[in-house]
Amino acid sequence: MRVAVGSTNPTKIAAVKRVLGNNIELLPIEAPSYVSEQPFGDEETVKGALNRARASLAAAEVQFAIGLEGGVAETEYGLMVINWGALVDNSGKEYIASGARTLLPAEVHQEIQNGKTLGEAMDIFTNREGVSKKEGAMGIITNGRINRDEMFAHVVKALVGQYEFNKNLQGE
Repeated sequence: MRVAVGSTNPTKIAAVKRVLGNNIELLPIEAPSYVSEQPFGDEETVKGALNRARASLAAAEVQFAIGLEGGVAETEYGLMVINWGALVDNSGKEYIASGARTLLPAEVHQEIQNGKTLGEAMDIFTNREGVSKKEGAMGIITNGRINRDEMFAHVVKALVGQYEFNKNLQGE
């Protein structure tokens, strides 16, 4: 089986590998999201995931492509880290799923309001580099209990599960 993932970010690749295992040919593709560098809200974040999946499917001969997008959402409780995924199969069927959310610290919220991306804000907050390519904001905020690849793996499980369910309904 050949599967594309619309990113070269190691945490997104690891999430797909975690779910699909090593018995697949995984093609990381630098796919554009066509949304803001820092997506705000569910609508923009899911759109980025769909755009990444669609672009990846168009770029490679695969059974399906997965796009994963992290974002932030303003809520009555404060700014939350959010994540969305999309799976597009080679027949054009599209699936979407979202995962865990948690509040961001006020200091991170302030940096984002000042124009920083979540990754940049987390680097400043933690005084480290590359948090978004490692444990991510979720990993920092949950004290390592849910790292970024694990968070995205739950989304990938929901996507692949929907894909398999639909194939079973069609008797494939």
